[in-house]
Amino acid sequence: MRLIFRLLAVSMAAALLAAAASAETMKMAVTTSFENSGLGKVLLPEVKKDLGLDVQLLVVGTGAALRLGANGDVDAVLVHAKRAELKFMKQGHGLHRRLIMYNDFILIGPREDPVGIRKAKTAAEALKMIAAAKAPFVSRGDDSGTNKKELALWKEAGFDKADLRGSWYRAAGAGMGATLNVASGMNAYTMSDRATWLKFGNKGDLALLFAGDAELFNQYTYIPVNPDKHPGVKVDLALKFEDWLTSPKAAALIDGYRIKGEKLFTFDAKDRPE
Repeated sequence: MRLIFRLLAVSMAAALLAAAASAETMKMAVTTSFENSGLGKVLLPEVKKDLGLDVQLLVVGTGAALRLGANGDVDAVLVHAKRAELKFMKQGHGLHRRLIMYNDFILIGPREDPVGIRKAKTAAEALKMIAAAKAPFVSRGDDSGTNKKELALWKEAGFDKADLRGSWYRAAGAGMGATLNVASGMNAYTMSDRATWLKFGNKGDLALLFAGDAELFNQYTYIPVNPDKHPGVKVDLALKFEDWLTSPKAAALIDGYRIKGEKLFTFDAKDRPE
């Protein structure tokens, strides 16, 4: 009897190894905000279960993700910086852009809010107040989608990149979680995507101080890499994953993902790519 059980166990293990070996694999560059949110841990096991597809993530900022796509080092990218995405498309690196989901950016700072940005009417006004007071502000400074949006807001507030220097403005050169850690340690202001903030555990004395400006809208877009420009990419798998990512099942998982009762993303995929 023991021999039979051993044979069954060996047979089952062999079957599992064979299934793992036969799983197809693709590479996708994603933003640190997507990874920090924890949504990937919800979606990717379901993709593997439904499609037998192992989606390997390269977690970087949007700028680096698009560079990986432009080099043909990944099969698709999931990013959130429209102007950079359109440039990527114009250069012929992307097959198409597909809206997937959105959330928003928020301004974080000391709970007592010494600058008073809670009273600001726009995000640009809030940044002006921070700069005028030379209150400590931590930027990601890593060419990510969040960093690109932050710099665009500073420009709207009347500050070029060259103006953002001095002891009050610190560029962390890191992902969103690490940047929030720096801000927490300094009790400083910063800008974050809402999902990472909700997931972040080391809040210290920081609090969400400003949100709701239309300029803080944060759209995530999926772009398969163009096989005409990069023949080595697995476009068939990238498109297979896109079909799943825009399916009713994915919509339910994305819309249903919550932390402490708060919704992190809203699914907004259209029937066709842009």
